[in-house]
Amino acid sequence: MRLVRTVARPMLAGLFIASGMDVLANPEPRAKLAKPVVDKVAAFVPLAPSDPKAAVALNAAVHVGAGSMLAAGILPRLAAVALATSLVPTTLAAHRFWELEDPALRSRQRVEFLKNCAILGGLLVVALD
Repeated sequence: MRLVRTVARPMLAGLFIASGMDVLANPEPRAKLAKPVVDKVAAFVPLAPSDPKAAVALNAAVHVGAGSMLAAGILPRLAAVALATSLVPTTLAAHRFWELEDPALRSRQRVEFLKNCAILGGLLVVALD
């Protein structure tokens, strides 16, 4: 089972590292999508950034840092919890399929939403392993 974990963790982490690096290089499009969620979170969480660009950059840094930790097997449970925690607002900000009228776009965003839910499930398995 150890071999499976050694192989599976980098496979799961690769998505977070790659997407985090992409967002750090170009945060503006994600910041625009994230604004409604960032505003709601900032209203309830005093330490949360209220600037969407800063929030998106922070989230991307968590993805790169915790993803790298998970890939390397360094505190994998903690890394998985950090990634799982950051994935929830990411999913709610980027894949709001229930708000879309266009059936094709709605379907694509629903698939992305469910994909993120599946990844969240994998992270929870790692966190509780």
